[in-house]
Amino acid sequence: MTEILNLLFNPLPNGIMSILMGFSLVYWVFQLIAGDGIDLGTDSDIHIGDVNDVDTPDDIDADHHHEADADVHHEPSFWAKCLEFINVGKVPLMVIITLFKFIGWVITIVSTTLLGLGKMGIASVFILIPIFIIVYFIMHWVTKPLVKMYAELGYHGEEETDFIGRIGKTKSSIEGDKIGSGEFRINQDIITLNIKSQTGEKIDFGDTVIITDEATSHHYYYVIKQITLNNI
Repeated sequence: MTEILNLLFNPLPNGIMSILMGFSLVYWVFQLIAGDGIDLGTDSDIHIGDVNDVDTPDDIDADHHHEADADVHHEPSFWAKCLEFINVGKVPLMVIITLFKFIGWVITIVSTTLLGLGKMGIASVFILIPIFIIVYFIMHWVTKPLVKMYAELGYHGEEETDFIGRIGKTKSSIEGDKIGSGEFRINQDIITLNIKSQTGEKIDFGDTVIITDEATSHHYYYVIKQITLNNI
């Protein structure tokens, strides 16, 4: 038992990867206890933003505006291409993270044992850099069978949150073309978004606002001040 623990936690890279794998193991144990299993993200999931919203003429216009924006081709960012390479979106993210850790964990233990890195002390941690790079490319091929499996199970990727119509509070004052930030509660999560006054009027810190539209650049959202009895 002592030899196994020594192998798992010595040298330092082994210890780091063993702890990371431990976190993933705890996550999946809790998932199984909760009865959730592996989240397939099927069509039965509720799409955030569909609740308590009634379409108005303005909403319909906004919907047409977003459909028009969707037709515009946007070149994926470098980060998006990196995620696409390892099939994030086609396979649940936590499955990919767990596989990445597991493969990295195995390669790390084998590498440190064969190369005798225990004598290098803290410096041995740098072996993780090339290992992570190697694992990244391995993940492209390891996840390919999973893409087919999850497609057959009806997994279509994580659905994007619809922020239009959401109510929140500003975390900075905005006016004219100034872009500030605001906090919006989505279920139990507090999400911070970049916001801009739709009309250009001044909106003070702490004011309650409603998201009316998304900028074509997708970098911020347009908001207006919520009208209440207190600010009429």
